[in-house]
Amino acid sequence: MARIINLVLITAVLTCLQCAQAFAQDQPVSKSELLTAIKQTADYAANILLDKNGKSRCDYSLTEGTWYDYEPPWHTGQIIYGLVESYKITKDEHYLARAKQAGDWWCGLQILDHPKLKGMVKAIHGDGINNIVFATVSDGTAGLFHLFDVTGVRKYAEVPTSAGEWMLNNMYVPEKRLFYDMVDPVSGDVMKEQSAFWPDKKEQTLYDVARPNNEGSLFRDMYVYTKQEKYKKIFIDLCESLVEKQDQYGLWLDFTPNVKQVGGFHPRFNLWYAESLIDGFELTGNKKYLDAAIKTLRTYQKAMREDGTFFYINYVDGKYNENSVTGSATAFCGILWIRLKRLGAGDEFSKSLNLATNWILRNRFSIAHPDSNLRGAVIDTRLRRKNGTLGLAQRDVGSSLGLRFLTDYYNYSFSEK
Repeated sequence: MARIINLVLITAVLTCLQCAQAFAQDQPVSKSELLTAIKQTADYAANILLDKNGKSRCDYSLTEGTWYDYEPPWHTGQIIYGLVESYKITKDEHYLARAKQAGDWWCGLQILDHPKLKGMVKAIHGDGINNIVFATVSDGTAGLFHLFDVTGVRKYAEVPTSAGEWMLNNMYVPEKRLFYDMVDPVSGDVMKEQSAFWPDKKEQTLYDVARPNNEGSLFRDMYVYTKQEKYKKIFIDLCESLVEKQDQYGLWLDFTPNVKQVGGFHPRFNLWYAESLIDGFELTGNKKYLDAAIKTLRTYQKAMREDGTFFYINYVDGKYNENSVTGSATAFCGILWIRLKRLGAGDEFSKSLNLATNWILRNRFSIAHPDSNLRGAVIDTRLRRKNGTLGLAQRDVGSSLGLRFLTDYYNYSFSEK
């Protein structure tokens, strides 16, 4: 009972200790307000989220006051992405220095001494899954390529390219246009029969162990960097795979972490695929990729609450669970709605974009918060029961994707007009 009471109190703190400045949902956002939010969130990312080695500290347990790793390579890569974009706007060298330190940590994951894994990166999922996971790599690589674009330091592009080449050579199922999800980091074997995502599922199909895995548009970035046509082909093949496997809701319910049996969809997973489809449209001009991305975003628009809130658990029938607030989903939707508007295809999302903008501005922890681990963070909570214990975490992805969104919105509103 005491633990439940503590959770209630923590939830109340989350609700009350937001950014001190209040924003009406329909209030125009000023340049100074946006710059302040960017700086506060970037300060949090640079000074709190990244540890002394440049690695993301990931999930902060509000019940314990401690940090826990959760897919550090992709979480770190997204922080790099946000800091690079913040540096471009503010010219604050500290943001770039910390992004480079994080990039150095990421590149330090490259495996050079394993006979089977040489060239791959040791992107361990964590949270009970001690395997290298494809998306744990690719969700972070975009940040590395952006860092290369700004610094010219070649390892920031070469290390993710090396990892992508390894995965292409060892994990691709060309006839199905899928990539296996996992690799055993000890043996170096690709896990083709059993996935650690399903420890209790004895009989597993291909869709249990492999996905389209176009998250992060890794092969598009590899193509841009190397000019090798084979990477462009793989990226386009994955876009085709996504269009083929997309369902009536604009989702990919066949693949974890969606839960097809109950119609549950993950707050970010499908957005990663939609982002890659927009990249595919920009690369090829093929409108079916754009149409597929729009279909995804219409479902997410319906799932977002009328004040801009997005919850972690949502269902295709319109139901949702309010126990976890996912600021990263609100931000990610905003990122993609801006991209659609730039392409002249996003007018239907204008109101939702305004809601997302004001939600991110309102729902940040105050920089005067008594817990220094939260000051300036974008709210992104996760309530979970594990081993009979309830735990409530504040996740770093709210701030990394929130920072990407804030910088995108700044550029869209004030630098491109």
